[in-house]
Amino acid sequence: MTTTYAFLIALGEARSCLAALADSTDDFDLAIHYDHLLIELDGVTGDVGPACSPMTGTNTELLDRLEVAVDAMHRLGTPDGLSLEILLDSARNPTCVGGRCQD
Repeated sequence: MTTTYAFLIALGEARSCLAALADSTDDFDLAIHYDHLLIELDGVTGDVGPACSPMTGTNTELLDRLEVAVDAMHRLGTPDGLSLEILLDSARNPTCVGGRCQD
């Protein structure tokens, strides 16, 4: 896959959103969950770029931005769209049982 500038921008946006979600929660297990999703994103995309910049916003705003970034990566030809959709669903709906989030 040829990586385009637009793809790198979308990837950076997604990475920034996941990092901001991890940093913004007071729940340790949820922060670890978002960190694991960030590592998973790197595995899906080949770890080709950094985060864009520090982001602020509510969890809802960050999740919406993450969805836009994932949609852009789909449009731009990510090799594993299903894994990105699963990652997005896991970010939107973390499964936490007894204070522990399951990836």
